[in-house]
Amino acid sequence: MLALDDIIRNALHEDIHTGDLTTQAMLSGPRPTSARLLAKEEMTVAGLAAAARVFTLQDSTVSFDPFCCDGERIAAGKELARISGDASVLLQGERVALNLLQRMSGIATLTARYVQAVQGTAARIVDTRKTTPGLRILEKYAVRVGGGVNHRTGLYDGILIKENHIAAAGGITEAIRRARAYIPHTLKIEIETETVAQVEEALAAGADIIMLDNMDCATMRRCVGLIAGQALVEASGGVNLETVRAIAETGVDIISVGALTHSPRAMDISMLLDGA
Repeated sequence: MLALDDIIRNALHEDIHTGDLTTQAMLSGPRPTSARLLAKEEMTVAGLAAAARVFTLQDSTVSFDPFCCDGERIAAGKELARISGDASVLLQGERVALNLLQRMSGIATLTARYVQAVQGTAARIVDTRKTTPGLRILEKYAVRVGGGVNHRTGLYDGILIKENHIAAAGGITEAIRRARAYIPHTLKIEIETETVAQVEEALAAGADIIMLDNMDCATMRRCVGLIAGQALVEASGGVNLETVRAIAETGVDIISVGALTHSPRAMDISMLLDGA
């Protein structure tokens, strides 16, 4: 809760700063009111708790009553929640609450589409670190709500050796050797490869997860056969809703999709005060 509160406090300060001039001009004092959150398109909902916290962090007496749950697929026109409290609190929190709810629902909705696209295969859809700075915990939560799986949270909780690390270490074998010597036995080592020869070297060096970066499907299928279950296989690069099914059918275990968090479309959600 502390991390969420910090995110929301920063967002509210960014928006309100020294005061909401418009609300101050419209209201001369406290005014109890209610509002509804309305979905204006079909979506997978994510972020209701974050939206609620925007209001209750300002005023603990605000009531936020949801009419659906995170992860629920809802139709256009669905009322997501009803909020009751002082009008100034509702007006000041409106934009921050909607920004979080719209973005998180956009991530969950897009993730659900990818998950549906690979249904029936063994592949799992995972996210990446291509997240909005400061919002990673919320965006990765939204991926889970949409049916996806989280990759490592950050640089601190997993080893992923990429091309620049390989260059710094002097090669794939040496990079894996250094990583194995440095980390505890509880961590796995993943390495990025771009060619069949690199896959062979990574496999011989004992990589736990081998990423196939920007390979065509024929090459990926060949690499999956070569690895033959000796390591997990992740596909990355060139993944979109048109290509993801074919990638999944090569037999890879994991498909990482940066688009889940770096370019989802925000869902259309409105907050309307009673009488509006």
